Amino acid sequence: MKLIKNLRYKEILSLFLKQDGSPFFNAKGIAVGVFCGCFPFFGFQTLLGLFLARVARGNLFLAVIGTWISNPFTYVPLYFFNYKVGSSLLKNSPDIIFDKNLMIEELWEKGSVFSLRLILGSALVGSFLALISGMLAFFLYRKKRKI
Repeated sequence: MKLIKNLRYKEILSLFLKQDGSPFFNAKGIAVGVFCGCFPFFGFQTLLGLFLARVARGNLFLAVIGTWISNPFTYVPLYFFNYKVGSSLLKNSPDIIFDKNLMIEELWEKGSVFSLRLILGSALVGSFLALISGMLAFFLYRKKRKI
């Protein structure tokens, strides 16, 4: 079983490293994908990533991979963190409550405030993570090109 997992990781890494294009082209694809993946637009993150990568003239395949930053394992922590960041920037106390019934009531009563906090936090966290992932990808592909 461990061998199968290692093969999958090696195949994915191989696909990642075999991408054609300049380091900047590939880095733009990753950065755009990570940025789009930080938003809570379930089902549309990949489409948005492809669209923005096309506009930015980045690698489309890497943009799709970058959107996988949000997945079923990272949804809750990522969006909770994005909400906290948005709340702190709006100078409002983060009044998110983990009680399921209160959370649903808050969403219905204060939907626009909740959404604004989440979108603002997602934009800022997404920009930061896109910058970091883009720089890492750029240096990785530049180093690969020299070898």
